[in-house]
Amino acid sequence: MQDYVSSNGTFSNGVLSNGRRTVAVAGTCLALAALGLNSQAHAASYGTPTISLSATYLSGAVGGVGDPTVQVTVAQSGADASALTVAASKSSKTSVAPTSAVTVTGTAGTRQLAVTAAAQGYTDLTVKVTGLGGKTATKTLHYAASAAVQQPADTRYFTGSSDASAAVDVGGGYVVVADDESNVLRLYDRSASGAPVRTWDFSDDIGVDKEIDIEGAARVGDTIYWTGSLGNNKDGEYKAARNTVFTTKVTGTGADTTLSYGSSYGKLRDDLVAWDKANGNKYGFAAGTADGEIPKEIDGFNVEGLEFAPGSTTTAYLGFRAPLAPAVAGGKALLVPVTNIDKVVANGTAAAFGTPIELDLGGLSVRDIRKNAANQYLIVAGSWAADDNSDPYALYSWTGNAADQPVKLRDLPTTDPGAWEAVVDVPDLTVAGARAQLITDDGAADLYGDGTEAKDLSYPEWQKSRSTWFTVTG
Repeated sequence: MQDYVSSNGTFSNGVLSNGRRTVAVAGTCLALAALGLNSQAHAASYGTPTISLSATYLSGAVGGVGDPTVQVTVAQSGADASALTVAASKSSKTSVAPTSAVTVTGTAGTRQLAVTAAAQGYTDLTVKVTGLGGKTATKTLHYAASAAVQQPADTRYFTGSSDASAAVDVGGGYVVVADDESNVLRLYDRSASGAPVRTWDFSDDIGVDKEIDIEGAARVGDTIYWTGSLGNNKDGEYKAARNTVFTTKVTGTGADTTLSYGSSYGKLRDDLVAWDKANGNKYGFAAGTADGEIPKEIDGFNVEGLEFAPGSTTTAYLGFRAPLAPAVAGGKALLVPVTNIDKVVANGTAAAFGTPIELDLGGLSVRDIRKNAANQYLIVAGSWAADDNSDPYALYSWTGNAADQPVKLRDLPTTDPGAWEAVVDVPDLTVAGARAQLITDDGAADLYGDGTEAKDLSYPEWQKSRSTWFTVTG
């Protein structure tokens, strides 16, 4: 019905109204309409939020302490970053990590995202930023959780590689870790789980394009000596790169540590074989290095430890995983002193050897050996066998003197994945409650329950080696 206006009011749809009231109502309607248009215009002025992740792959552990985190960077044109909210909006497998297990801290443009694993496995987490005007954007975080382990509070995970094989403390709470599947050296914060803070690869300097199979390391002054296993590969084939010892020079400490290449030597295996032949083939080095011989046999040939003799800067002990001496069950672990290792690596001088040392490690062999400035040694003892992730491991103390036998300090746990491969440094073993940090090689471990060995995982963020602090004195 049409409205009619008279001098007394307006007749609208059969109802007479006061003219001034009608004007007020009409004004209010116009104001509300204008406000609505303004709000729409204001909302339209906000851009679509942006979101980026510092890593799109992340690993954690059930019960893990200090698991790695991801940095989330968000922004929205026309809005202050503090007005944006960030949260996980979806999990592809909630049994591994539901959205409630994702926490985001921070209020500015950079946030930190952490995940608390609920179970072993994989899940894709959708990370969503919500901006002003109700606009959103998402990114996917691919998350992998390994199973719970013993001593979780004392455990950290070094990511980027799963095949840790040797480690050297560089002070300030940092350690350089070698990998027996590549020639990359990685610097880690000993107290934190996560990626290396820097890496080095000296393959070009050494002149190798294959893995050295780094298995042992020792530091004297500002020089670190690194040795390959010197043995055949797992198929019994000779690979020249494995017959390598090289040095790096350390500059700085802690997070500021840098390494530079020193020199290398590629005939130590040959020198050892010749020396053993000259002494009646007592240890069978020639047979153990023959074509087709598997290195990780009781009578094989495989070096896994390197450390200097007490008070020496020129004599270094080579610790053998194989052979045992004699090469029978219950045999002793073998150390062979290289008495001129400084000249060997620096000048290419043929190696000279001292009297070999045979240690009673309860039928186990040397997996690592490390000493402190007081010449107190720790020896990680393990099986010579290749299937040793569940075989016995133990930790021994030793004086470094051939006349003294090592003393067993403790057994090492074997129910969790990984093989104990390295001890970072040696505490004062005269102090009760002293603790040492050990590192595993997890390359053959099925970390995430899908049958994939860690060394074959597609993403370095999912590859990791486990480090654990153990109390070694009563």
